[in-house]
This record gives sequence, structure tokens and C-alpha cells, in this order.
Amino acid sequence: MSFFLTPALRFEKATDIRPELLNSMGVSLLILDVDNTIAPYGQVTLDNQVLSWAGEMKAAGVKLYIVSNNKGERPEIFSKLLDVPYIKRAGKPSPRGVRKALENAGVPPERAALVGDQIYTDTIAANLAKVKMLLVEPIKFTNPFLAIRYFFELPFRTGKKL
Repeated sequence: MSFFLTPALRFEKATDIRPELLNSMGVSLLILDVDNTIAPYGQVTLDNQVLSWAGEMKAAGVKLYIVSNNKGERPEIFSKLLDVPYIKRAGKPSPRGVRKALENAGVPPERAALVGDQIYTDTIAANLAKVKMLLVEPIKFTNPFLAIRYFFELPFRTGKKL
């Protein structure tokens, strides 16, 4: 596990994470954040690259599970598009939603990783749940408040970038 506020690894985007890397890390469950991780805020579709990537993960035996703080319909929409289970209103940075996904998937924490774009929600939740944190760059800034939040996260956006 990384320092409380730092990820294990960093990536430009979720689709840069390869099944071979996860296999080498012993990861069999990839927990996905939604907003600004696999789709921009407000978007209710997934681009073909994300859909193809998810198919590659599944074909390689990596289980996918959506865990989102989103209270709306988007987690369910993406769950159906990807044919994966989901938890919404996860309450990150609390590890409760991540732990529930682990329990539901029957996977121990050491065999799981969370992919997300935020330090103060995703990274803290992953580290508290004792799963590996794979930080991605936010897809798109939709308002100045998000840009400010990410600015304050900069000192913690460390870790090896792949």
C-alpha cells in the first residue's frame, strides 16, 4: 500500500492500463471510478476505446466493477454498457464501497486495484481499503472548482507514471 495520499502507479488514461501489467501485479479485480475516469462528467455514453479496453480486460480474466460516488443514473448506465456490477453513492473517500465491491466479487484486497482520477476521494478510499491505486489524469475539466481541486492534489500526484 502506498502512503495515504499517493497512488501506486499513474497513467495518462484508464485505457493505458494493460491486462499484462495487472497480471504481473497479481490483480484480478479492477474497480472503476466513473466521473472523469472512464467518461467525462455528464456524458452518458462510453467511447469505443473504453468499450474495447473493457472487453480486453474481461478476455484476459480481469473482473471489472464500477464504484462511484455518483448519485444519478450514470453508474447503472455504464454498468449495463460494460456488463459489469456497480455500486453508486459509494461515499469515497470512505473505503465502504470499495470493500463492498471486494466482498461481492469474492476477491481479497491484495488482488484488486482501483482506477480513479482524484486523490482526496479515490486514492484515499483505495489506500484505506488496502487495494492498489492506479491514478489517471482527469479526462476533462468542466468547471473551475474541479480545476482548483486538482491543483491542490498536485503534490500527491506522485508514483511511477506508465
